[in-house]
Amino acid sequence: MGKLILSDGTTMVGESFGATLSTSGEVVFNTGMVGYPESFTDPSYFGQILVLTYPLVGNYGVPKKDFWESKKIQVKGLIVQNYINNPSHFESEKTLGQWLKEEGIPALQGVDTRKLTIKLREHGVMLGRIVISHQLSAIRQYDPNSENVLPMVSTEKIEVYGRGNKNIVLIDCGVKENILRSLVKRKVRVTRVPWNFNPLKFMDSRIRGNDRVDFDGVVVSNGPGDPKQAGETIKNVKEVLRKGIPIFGICLGSQILALAAGGDTYKLKFGHRGQNQPVQDVTNKKAIITSQNHGFAVDMKSMSSEWVEWFVNLNDGTNEGIRHKSKPFLAVQFHPEASPGPVDAGYLFDEFLDYL
Repeated sequence: MGKLILSDGTTMVGESFGATLSTSGEVVFNTGMVGYPESFTDPSYFGQILVLTYPLVGNYGVPKKDFWESKKIQVKGLIVQNYINNPSHFESEKTLGQWLKEEGIPALQGVDTRKLTIKLREHGVMLGRIVISHQLSAIRQYDPNSENVLPMVSTEKIEVYGRGNKNIVLIDCGVKENILRSLVKRKVRVTRVPWNFNPLKFMDSRIRGNDRVDFDGVVVSNGPGDPKQAGETIKNVKEVLRKGIPIFGICLGSQILALAAGGDTYKLKFGHRGQNQPVQDVTNKKAIITSQNHGFAVDMKSMSSEWVEWFVNLNDGTNEGIRHKSKPFLAVQFHPEASPGPVDAGYLFDEFLDYL
């Protein structure tokens, strides 16, 4: 047995089916019906205890790593209503419980996730602990928004993917693998760099030969935590903007782009996490369904008159995308690469590449 203990003292009891370890983090919920392998391996969930609102989890097991969004599980813990230990799917390689135990991730089933989600919606996301057995006194409460967590999810070296006449520098703030796949399949070369790497170093006239990289545009990836903690990334993106180089921000990348442009961000009450978020293109009134995973948003009122709102969330009216009026700078708060979720927004990669 185990307990989920929220920061306000609320306690919910469940049955452990993951690692017999205790943990702590920010408790958030996701409304998606499928796609748990992709969600669990999404680096944007680093530092968070994930509550899944769909009542049946584990029924199709765990696929091979080709379907993951990073090399490991990123969530700190998992809360579900009903765990299915007998998966049925031709691509399943193991049960969800086995996977969680292998990677040291605690999980509870039998929790009233409807009641828990309602509480998080009314109160807002809060910190919490999963406590297994007697381990309560040993667990320190962890808040992923209190520090810069990007070094924990970013690559540590420069890596190159794909081939093509155009080269994109991808600033890895915790990038999902399908962002890389989405770019590579469009016949561009992608140079993936750490979260604090300045792409303009590639343009240094002192660099020659194999160490020099000519690039045509920059993508700032998704990632976890409070965007204001990513000071070095914001500074580097600000320099890219000054150079007028085409730049595309995705999720956290949208917030970082806004901060680099002199705008502001704020924390949402309970965030957007799921695969059914409707957004509207303000310019042509087209609506699409998107996959989302974020707890912060851009304050459009803080942006200068050079920037316009591109997309808006049709549920709560919050900003879902920004673009510059005259320069090739654009960003979206949702995930055009999906995985999991609808692929309605995939065309945005093409729109960005048209700038190159």
